Amino acid sequence: MTYFRRVAMTTALVLGTAGVAFAQTTIITREPATTQTVVTSQPLQLTPVQRQRIYTTVTRQAVAPATATVQYQIGMRVPESTQLYALPDDVLVEVPTVRNYRYVVVNNRVWLVDPASSEIVAEVVN
Repeated sequence: MTYFRRVAMTTALVLGTAGVAFAQTTIITREPATTQTVVTSQPLQLTPVQRQRIYTTVTRQAVAPATATVQYQIGMRVPESTQLYALPDDVLVEVPTVRNYRYVVVNNRVWLVDPASSEIVAEVVN
C-alpha cells in the first residue's frame, strides 16, 4: 500500500508540475527583420564639359520637375516619392561614367542619383 501511495503521489506531482509549466510557457513570434546594405562612394567627378553636356541634354527632355520638399545636396537621399529618370542615350555615349545613375530636376538643377541607394552623387547646374 505504501508503494502504491508513493507512485500515486509521484505521478500526481509530475502531472501537476507539467501543467503548471505549460501554463507559464509564452511563445513570442515576430516578423523576420529586413536588412538593406547601402554602399556609398565618393561624389562623382565630372569635368565642366561633361556637366554642360549633361545639363543641356537633360533639360531638353520633357520630364516633370520634382517639387523641392527638401533642400537637396550631394550625399543625401532623395525622398522615396521622387520620380527618377534614366539619362538619355546621348549623354551615356559621351559620359559613360554616369551609366548607372538616374536624374531628377529640381529648381533648374539636375541631380544625379544612385538608384540603388537613392543617394545624390552629383549636382549639375548651368
